[in-house]
Amino acid sequence: MQGRRVVITGLGALTPVGNNVPQYWDALSNGVSGSDWITHFDTTHFKTKFACEVKNFDATAYFDRKNVRKLDPFVQYGIVAADEAMADAAFNLENEDLSRFGVIMGSGIGGIHVFAEEVTSFVEGGKIPRMNPFFITKMIIDIGAGQISIKYGLRGPNYSAVSACATSSNCIIDAFMLIKFGYADMMLAGGSEAPITEMGVGGFNAMKALSENNEEYKSASRPFDVRRDGFVIGEGAGCLVLEEYEHAVARGAKIYAEIAGIGLSADAHHITAPDPEGLGTTQVMRNALKDAEISAEDVDYINVHGTSTPLGDVSESNAIKRVFGEHAHKLNISSTKSMTGHLLGAAGAIEAIAGVLAIKNSLIPPTINFEQADPECDLNYTFNKAQERVVNVAISNTFGFGGHNTSIILKKPDFVSGK
Repeated sequence: MQGRRVVITGLGALTPVGNNVPQYWDALSNGVSGSDWITHFDTTHFKTKFACEVKNFDATAYFDRKNVRKLDPFVQYGIVAADEAMADAAFNLENEDLSRFGVIMGSGIGGIHVFAEEVTSFVEGGKIPRMNPFFITKMIIDIGAGQISIKYGLRGPNYSAVSACATSSNCIIDAFMLIKFGYADMMLAGGSEAPITEMGVGGFNAMKALSENNEEYKSASRPFDVRRDGFVIGEGAGCLVLEEYEHAVARGAKIYAEIAGIGLSADAHHITAPDPEGLGTTQVMRNALKDAEISAEDVDYINVHGTSTPLGDVSESNAIKRVFGEHAHKLNISSTKSMTGHLLGAAGAIEAIAGVLAIKNSLIPPTINFEQADPECDLNYTFNKAQERVVNVAISNTFGFGGHNTSIILKKPDFVSGK
C-alpha cells in the first residue's frame, strides 16, 4: 500500500538482561539468561518461584521521590525506555513541530501492582474508602503515554493500544500507520509491563501458563525444546522512535532500519490456545509480506513469538513452514524470550529492537536453553549460540491471548526486494 516511508531512528529498552539498549544487545548476543528467583514478593505458597525481573533498578535514580510515589512501576519502566529512545534519536525539540510528534505506549496489564495494594488496603482497613489520590492515575494503561507526552511536550496523537501480549507491536503498527498516512511525522511507540506480583504470578499459575520448573529455573524458558512446560514471566519496557523518512534525512538522523510492512490477523479460535495449524499466524505473516511488497525468499531472520509453551511453539513453526515453504529451512529463527522471559505487553517492543539490531550488527541472537529436540519443531532456531549473518529483512512476530496476531517487517533502508 502506497504511503510515506517510515524509519526507526531511536531505541530504548529496560529489560531483565540489561537496563539499556547496549546492555540488552550484549546479553542477547552472548546468550545470557535473565531468569532468577523472584525478589518482589514471598513465593512460599506459589507454584512458580522464579521470573525474569529487571535487575538493579533504582527508581530514585530516574525520578524524584514525589514522582516515585505517583508512578506505578510499569509507568516508570516505560518512561525510562522512552528517555533512552529520545536521547538516541537526538532531536532538537525546539526545531520540531511538536503537534506532529505523538506517543503510543501500551501495556497488557497496566498497574496491577498498585491495584492489588489498594484493594488490600481497602479490605484490611475495614472497608473504609480511604484511597490513594493517585490510585487511578497510577493504574490506568494509557497513563504511560500521557506521562511521556507531558514530559516532552509532544502534542501529536497520544493513546495506548491493548491486545495482551501483542500490545506493544500493535502500538508500533499504529504509529507506523499514522506516519505513513500523514497524521504525524514522529512517534514514540512501544510498551511496558510490571506484572511480577502475587496477583500476576498467581493468576498465570492458575491458568497453567507459567513454567513450574523451579529445579532448573535458569533454563526453564526453553522454546522449541521438547521439555518446555510454559513461559517465564518477565518485566520491563521497550520504546522506538518512528519517523518519516524524508524528515529523518533532513535532520541528519541516524537510521537503524525501515518498517517495510505490517500484518494483522485473529485466530478466532480460543481465548488462550493458538490455532494448532497456525492459520491466524500464517495469515498475519502473509499479510505483512504483501503489505511490504517483499518476497518470502528475501527474509533472513524471524524473531518469533516463541513463548516456550507446548502448543504455541508448534503452531508458529507450522505457520512458518506454510508461509515460506522450502525457504523456511534457510531462515534463521530465534526466540529471545529464552533470555528475557515473556514481557507480555512489552514483548513486541523489545523483540522489534532485537530485530533492528540483528540488521544493524549482522548477528542473529540465539534461542538458549535447548537440549532435547522436538520432532514437531524442525527449523533452524539458532540454538544456544549467536550466528553471524547478513540480515537485510527481519520479521518480528507477536501474538496475544484472545487470538491477536501481529507481524512487523523490518529492512535495511536501501534494500530492494527481488520480487
